[in-house]
Amino acid sequence: MSEPIVLGIETSCDETAVAVVEGMTIRSSVLASQTDLHARFGGVVPEVAARAHVEAIRPLVHQALSAAGVYSDQIDAVAATRGPGLAGALMVGFGFGKALAWSLGKAFYGIDHMEGHLFAPRLEFSDYGPPAVVLLASGGHSQIVHFAEWGTYETMGRTIDDAAGEAFDKLARFIGLGYPGGPAIDRESEGGDPHAVAFPRALRDRPYDFSFSGLKTAVVTYLEQAKERGTLPSRADVAASIQEAIVDVLVDKTFNAVETTGVRAVGGGGGVLANRRLRERIASEARRRGVEVFVPSGALCTDNGAMVAAVGVQRIRDGVEPTAWPADIDPGLALGT
Repeated sequence: MSEPIVLGIETSCDETAVAVVEGMTIRSSVLASQTDLHARFGGVVPEVAARAHVEAIRPLVHQALSAAGVYSDQIDAVAATRGPGLAGALMVGFGFGKALAWSLGKAFYGIDHMEGHLFAPRLEFSDYGPPAVVLLASGGHSQIVHFAEWGTYETMGRTIDDAAGEAFDKLARFIGLGYPGGPAIDRESEGGDPHAVAFPRALRDRPYDFSFSGLKTAVVTYLEQAKERGTLPSRADVAASIQEAIVDVLVDKTFNAVETTGVRAVGGGGGVLANRRLRERIASEARRRGVEVFVPSGALCTDNGAMVAAVGVQRIRDGVEPTAWPADIDPGLALGT
């Protein structure tokens, strides 16, 4: 029996992404980035993002099908992100995907964006699967998930305020590195000392939950006081110390969950997992504990259509009914609901 072919559409934030996946093999994956559009604002402007998705989505679908060597009537289903994300952005991809599936007489699946990130390692590692602990960290979400079975997820911990990616963005802007902050801090930190400034690690008494708002306050206060004293450290040292504070918390709490559940595999997804230092620390800690690591390449950590299509493929394999046609987006969708 041939493997399902699914067209995946992702428009939850500021990237328009489309991919064709056959089984768990990526036939094509294309993306239109909006980074330059939002850089002057220092962050994503929802209305600008939605308009850019409208302009990009149709040509990207044609490009993805062409690159995959697949005609539209050869796909088995269309999968599109239903949530969480920006309402206007989600509406574009979800609505286009549903209309395309309807017009072709194909199945349509509304997909949880975070479940897509959880599936992303499967596209590069054939032996990735449950049981595992998965760290999902992005601009809007930070959570630790016990992945017991395909489709069965227990969120063990989450951020109680800012997500890790949001903290990177805001702190990068404060120290003059611009947007997007995660990659900017990652680059700047390469020449810095991660132990130059001992920024705080929050919620030590809660083994799986995150908090990054206090870190932002601590960085601002420290730099203002250091400037007054005339002892301002180099920007590279500040960037490296910020990064280390965020990475420490993400790694420590992920492996707290590993110890509690007794699993022997760690997965990762979301844009923050593209961070060089975080990947190094996860790999190092996993080696120390004898645990396998499944963190995909950077392009599959950030938002992409292939991860959405992969969940659609699994839905078909599991015999899950397609999403009902009247279904709508859910900007506040929670994993596992």
